[in-house]
Amino acid sequence: MTRTDRQRLETLLDSHFVEAMWDERAHLSNLKEKLEAATVVDSREMLPDIVTMNSTVKLFDIDRREAETFTLVYPEEACIAEGKLSILSPLGTEVLGRRVTERFSLQVLTVKTRKRVENISFQPERSGVFGL
Repeated sequence: MTRTDRQRLETLLDSHFVEAMWDERAHLSNLKEKLEAATVVDSREMLPDIVTMNSTVKLFDIDRREAETFTLVYPEEACIAEGKLSILSPLGTEVLGRRVTERFSLQVLTVKTRKRVENISFQPERSGVFGL
């Protein structure tokens, strides 16, 4: 995880906005644990096959055999109709830090789904965009 992403996400998790929804969202505890366990690197050292904030990623739903493309964003930028997935959503939390070809399972409400990271078409660090 980049140093910048970790700092911004820690600030977000400490905000009153997130604090107000914490009890209803178990995946936020997982995000906090992910931040604490992450290997932190400078943005220029980030590997190109890892999902970072503001990355555009194609996810393949293994069960439905369909692919969707999302950009992982901070909550104020989220708009699922535009493919902008909030880091505070269960899927957003789960995809952060994943590598291309990596598989994962996710349960939202009563529905369990399996996904695979197909590709990353844009990663800010790979493109030399460090201010997002």
